[in-house]
Amino acid sequence: MDLASFIRDIPDFPEPGIMFKDITPLLGSPSAFDYALDQMMMPYEGIDVDYVAGIESRGFILAAPLAVRMDAGHVPIRKPGKLPSKVERIEYALEYGTDALEVHVDAVQPGSTVVIADDVMATGGTAAAAVELMNRLGAHVVGLSVLIELSFLEGRSKLSGVEIHSLITY
Repeated sequence: MDLASFIRDIPDFPEPGIMFKDITPLLGSPSAFDYALDQMMMPYEGIDVDYVAGIESRGFILAAPLAVRMDAGHVPIRKPGKLPSKVERIEYALEYGTDALEVHVDAVQPGSTVVIADDVMATGGTAAAAVELMNRLGAHVVGLSVLIELSFLEGRSKLSGVEIHSLITY
């Protein structure tokens, strides 16, 4: 299946000069969504995955059904102020400024295996921050599975030592 045919380009969103990769057409097709989930899960077959962590917000859409398929727990990695219990927080650099992510301190057990899922990997900063959060909690990240990789932004360079599986590469 040609998953790229289900991705819609939205020019100048969220700001001029950005070509937004909209995944909602893929999500609206049960067969494409099902196929994408199967492909995102494939590299981890035969690995005992304890948790699938999804990065806010579209990563949740992919991580939750992946967790169910992998018989694993789902861990939401959120923007600051969204989680009700004690959190581990990481700040990371963006092209212009900083951002932060949080996860509950008891979201994973030390020594557990985690797959991180997201819709798009661009510069790699958010993904690297998510990996670091899991490491701080004592988990072992066995891979990052993304629907889309914007390879021209060289996000992989921030994730040395992490297996990255992307379905569509631009």
